[in-house]
Amino acid sequence: MNVNKETAVLPWTIRNKYVLITGATNGIGLAAAHVLAKDGARLGLIARNKDRALAVAEEIRRESGLSHVHIDIFIADMGSLHSVKRAAEEILHKCPRIDVLINNAGAFYVHRCLSEDHFEMTWAVNHLGPFLLTTLLLDRLKENGESRIIFTSSHGHKMVRNGIDYEDLDGSRLYSPFRKFLGGANVRYGETKLANLLNTVELAKRLQGTGVSVNCFDPGLVSTNFNMNNGFLAKITMACMKPFSRTPEKGAETLVWLAESPELTGQSGNYYRDMILGITSKAAQDPESAARLWEISEHQINSVFS
Repeated sequence: MNVNKETAVLPWTIRNKYVLITGATNGIGLAAAHVLAKDGARLGLIARNKDRALAVAEEIRRESGLSHVHIDIFIADMGSLHSVKRAAEEILHKCPRIDVLINNAGAFYVHRCLSEDHFEMTWAVNHLGPFLLTTLLLDRLKENGESRIIFTSSHGHKMVRNGIDYEDLDGSRLYSPFRKFLGGANVRYGETKLANLLNTVELAKRLQGTGVSVNCFDPGLVSTNFNMNNGFLAKITMACMKPFSRTPEKGAETLVWLAESPELTGQSGNYYRDMILGITSKAAQDPESAARLWEISEHQINSVFS
């Protein structure tokens, strides 16, 4: 466990803090946004669909009973690095202060497809998009006495026992007919969730002494619309799992706790489940892999913008 020496003078409170959150138009992101707004946070929702985001903002105001809740809308497709960059530029222009960044948006693709930047889509949405957004907003986050970065990871990272296959980042082998039959899409999803953990480890190391903490969490198996865009079989699978799944509100509890709890001041580089330290895989504790992932991610992004 890493502990930053620098802490805020006053105890941390979410009231009047500015919280940016991706994936807040459904599932645990939406559930967390409701609670954070009720507890006094000012929200910035980063969403792909503007109409849906506007409807969610009105829903939050209506259900909180607080018509004055501050909610900004920023449009970004997390699978497009250009879209993420445009959103970050708008955020930096509009938001003089960012206290909490929650990288919650995620996706699962049964069939291999490429983003407009020619990266495998699960990798682009779950890792590269959040990586770029976070690095572009880091300087603004550092301007506060204390700020927090949170990644939504998953128990699914343990499916990747041998770590990320850095020789197959485009997923061509994982999505080959034979590997697909053996669950290649599940492994690719697990790799991206492992990437969230490794990114947390490396970023915590790089942010020591800045007042910015970074942590990630596992929401558990949650009943949401996740994986419902992957055809009939995926829908049947998710329906079978629903009786054993948590509600979005239950899944969001640790996310809200990471954003709000004053006891977490200075705690960084950790993985949580049910508001306690979780047990990660051995691959998630490899500092060399974390450093390598950071360098590769920078290279991939630079290849798009150079």
